[in-house]
Amino acid sequence: MSTQYSMLQLGFAGHVATVTLDRPEVRNAFNETTIAELTDVFRQLEAREDVRAIVLAANGPAFCAGADLNWMKKMAAFSDEENRIDAGRLAAMLSAIYRASKPVIARVSGDAYAGGVGLVAASDIVVAVEGARFCLSEARLGLIAATIAPYVVRALGERASRRYFTTAEPFDCATAQRLGLVHERVAPDALDDTVQKIAAALCANGPHAVRESKRLVQDVAGEALDEALIDDTARRIARIRASEEGREGVASFLEKRAPNWRG
Repeated sequence: MSTQYSMLQLGFAGHVATVTLDRPEVRNAFNETTIAELTDVFRQLEAREDVRAIVLAANGPAFCAGADLNWMKKMAAFSDEENRIDAGRLAAMLSAIYRASKPVIARVSGDAYAGGVGLVAASDIVVAVEGARFCLSEARLGLIAATIAPYVVRALGERASRRYFTTAEPFDCATAQRLGLVHERVAPDALDDTVQKIAAALCANGPHAVRESKRLVQDVAGEALDEALIDDTARRIARIRASEEGREGVASFLEKRAPNWRG
């Protein structure tokens, strides 16, 4: 993977890829270039069989402040069609993160505002420093959090989303954890260790099983518990049981040895 990025850093350690937002001078706010690079890097990582987990991190004191002000100034002069196309690119970026087959761990080292909350919500597992603050600030600017809404509402729930979308008030990390946006709230010196432990747990499991588990949750969430869903889940487990990885996992357990994907 030889692509060079101007606003991101990309690193690898074992089966874990780390994508780092690298615009600390503007609190990692994103513009059209950041959006294009994030979309590209997640699509490239999707194609790599050796990558089993992705960490989304940021340099500097903030995780992501949302949209870059200069980019927003440019958008103000766009036509309706240009704004629609531009918003579509942001939507595609968020979808690339949310729909990545590999689990995405958000390493939230500082504040996340507006679109930054979208990045957090689109991730699968969120570890945040206890001093981080979150804010869906769009309404302050006469805007709405439309593009990030599908991910944020899934993470916060409808009731909390009604409040924070409309008041645009910031909330602390403890509140974010209570509402379900954040999984682990840690001291700054425990951030990397916690992220690494979660990544190691993911990489210890069957790679195909992890990917299918993520997809299962996304497909099942919110669906009616009817015969079609019951049949679908039965078909999924039957397919996994018969797979090479499924057979190896059961055999290694019975034989009291490590499965071959840990080799």
